[in-house]
Amino acid sequence: MHPGLMNRRQFIKKASGILVGALVGAHSRTSPPAPSLSFLFRPSRVYASTPELRLLTYNHFVPASNEKLKEQAARFAGEQGIVVRVDTLDAPQMPAKWAAEIQAQAGHDVVWLPVATPWLYAEHLMDVSDIAEKIEGDHGGWYPFARDNDFVKGSWKAVPWFWESFVGLYREDLFEQAGLSVPQTWEDVLNAGRVLKKQGHPVGIPVSPCTNAYTTFWSILWGFGGKVLEADGKTLALSSPETEAALEYYKNLYQDAMEPEVLNWDDAGNNKYLLSGKGCWIHNAISPYITAVEKKMPLADKMGVHLSPAGPAGRHIGVYAHALGIWKFSKNQELAKSFISYLFQPENYTEWILASGGYNTSPLRGYENLSIWVDHPKFKILPQQAQFAHADGWPVTNGYIQRIDDLFILPNMAAKVVTGTSVKAAIAWAEGEIKKILEA
Repeated sequence: MHPGLMNRRQFIKKASGILVGALVGAHSRTSPPAPSLSFLFRPSRVYASTPELRLLTYNHFVPASNEKLKEQAARFAGEQGIVVRVDTLDAPQMPAKWAAEIQAQAGHDVVWLPVATPWLYAEHLMDVSDIAEKIEGDHGGWYPFARDNDFVKGSWKAVPWFWESFVGLYREDLFEQAGLSVPQTWEDVLNAGRVLKKQGHPVGIPVSPCTNAYTTFWSILWGFGGKVLEADGKTLALSSPETEAALEYYKNLYQDAMEPEVLNWDDAGNNKYLLSGKGCWIHNAISPYITAVEKKMPLADKMGVHLSPAGPAGRHIGVYAHALGIWKFSKNQELAKSFISYLFQPENYTEWILASGGYNTSPLRGYENLSIWVDHPKFKILPQQAQFAHADGWPVTNGYIQRIDDLFILPNMAAKVVTGTSVKAAIAWAEGEIKKILEA
């Protein structure tokens, strides 16, 4: 999910010679709070009546992605004769910011919305079905998980922007030296970890309150056939033999193939673990590989990428998806729509994906065959993963699921099991927490 090392947190850069000002301090999603970054783009002549369009997004983990976004914002400002302001915050700070703007009925026009947050803020978001459907029609259609996250009760409340394709990243050299094959299943990961931990190279999956942890947990839970809610979206389904099997797997993986530090990781933990040379395998977006290449680390040539593992119930992949919405209180709604449409113009959208090094995976089927994926031996599987991907909470997505994620109930349940709580007791605890959400 994703973040890399510290160089990913420093992306202050002039954009197209018209950057007016910036505040320093970009960090990863779970790092300590950082000041926002503000980038103001304006045409050569600005009058008192010139509209100002404001975008709020998160501090991206690949600096070049945000740099390209600011460059495109600058071009749009120049073409439209308006002012465009791009503000960024660390993702953990976003809920407080969204709440403050809703309370004040003022703030930004376009806002970044991850996973199923459009369900939580639907009444405060514009219906953007017109642009979402046009983009969909022009570019081959959205993947189902994008619709599940952003199509709320009959209308699009946000436009899917990109997603992080969670893959297996592993040390090819360590696996080869140990005579191990590329993992195809979660059981393969466990067996490889048992061997390589004895050689000083454990597996690394966060079992902690961070987004990487719950994205991976969904993948494992589904892989073992479990689910949290029934298709009606409100009946608990967590207590099952399938969930018990998934938690037993976590316990075995923790005891036999990992180390206690995974209980304290933030989203940067597994990235750093693999890049340190200690870890043998992680489940993550491709950001560690991008970091290794950018920093010219010898480890880059030893790092392999493979499809997210399958479980007894098949291959299922949790995704961290991103979208752009427009507040109903925005005074620049048509400009906001035009700006989002501008970002999705093929030349703009493609150069933005390329700027991210392939990290920004498109939720549009029409971008499956971009050269950055087709021609790169380690990236070609990234768009392939979409056929196995689901929105969090599948087979249902709603605001309840987002609250479950926000409270990290599922990885905390796994943490209880690996540290000694019985499987049944941990499930009972999690169900109790989820009932509080359902009954609120």
